Amino acid sequence: MALWNGGGGAFPAAAVLVAAAVAALLGAGVGATKFDDVVQPSWANDHMVYDGDLLKLRLDANSGGGFVSRSKFLYGKASADLKLVPGDSAGVVTAFYLSSAGDKHNEFDFEFLGNVTGEPYLVQTNLYIDGVGNREQRIDLWFDPTADFHTYAVLWNPSQVVFMVDDTPIRVYENRQNATVHGHHHRSNNATNASTSTASPPPFPGPQPMAVYSSIWNADDWATQGGRVKTDWSHAPFEATFREVRVDGCAWAANATDGDAGEVRRCSETSWGKEGRYWWKEKEMSELSVHQSHQLVWARAHHLVYDYCVDTDRFPVQPPECAGR
Repeated sequence: MALWNGGGGAFPAAAVLVAAAVAALLGAGVGATKFDDVVQPSWANDHMVYDGDLLKLRLDANSGGGFVSRSKFLYGKASADLKLVPGDSAGVVTAFYLSSAGDKHNEFDFEFLGNVTGEPYLVQTNLYIDGVGNREQRIDLWFDPTADFHTYAVLWNPSQVVFMVDDTPIRVYENRQNATVHGHHHRSNNATNASTSTASPPPFPGPQPMAVYSSIWNADDWATQGGRVKTDWSHAPFEATFREVRVDGCAWAANATDGDAGEVRRCSETSWGKEGRYWWKEKEMSELSVHQSHQLVWARAHHLVYDYCVDTDRFPVQPPECAGR
């Protein structure tokens, strides 16, 4: 298995646990790629296509396609180097996300909403906690995501969930269950902490092992201008292209159940494990750095186009995690 050390950008790595680097050796439909160490088709196998050292998910009038990671992990970082469907992609959605299993699952979503030629892609993020979602935010991007590869990543630890685009945080969901998490004080202001001390704190994803998924499908009933613009099948097939998929996290034992208490303890209660140091649980990973906080403010000020926290039509009573923002 090719190893990735998770280094670079805002979140340096010190240990490698699960990894996928992309270099492919597939010729004439025979052989294997290094993608195979990390992901496998999850549906419509023939719509997951290798092209040299790249992996493509394909959508046509018959089907979309998807993949899933071969193993699960609890806390860490998952990322993909991805080039989105070019040209007229209205109605097409490409997703890269993490999800646990069951009705009470947790899920962290990137959904890339295609658009008519010349109009910007929108990137929708969402979180499901114990099976409940409806936490959508949307941004436009400061580059053309169809012209080259860009890195989309989710960092997840007991303190926060961070969505990143090319190492720029675009969304942070903090754990406000306690004023301190693992001895580190959160950035929540005193008023917020005081208000949550007398009420139920906002929910935060519990320790459920996650798999990594990606898929492409037709969503022209809602994805582009609220479903007013439909998929133009004359442009099919639509292809999202991956150069690399990486997972650096606490690898869940293959023979363990999803609720295995020993695995939860191993991944949750220490910064060390059999694989080495869990860099994502270091103190500096429990909140954004000053530079990252400035990046987040910039991204939201210039590129946020929808936030469920201020959608009073959907939520006349503001969701608890939005308080103080």
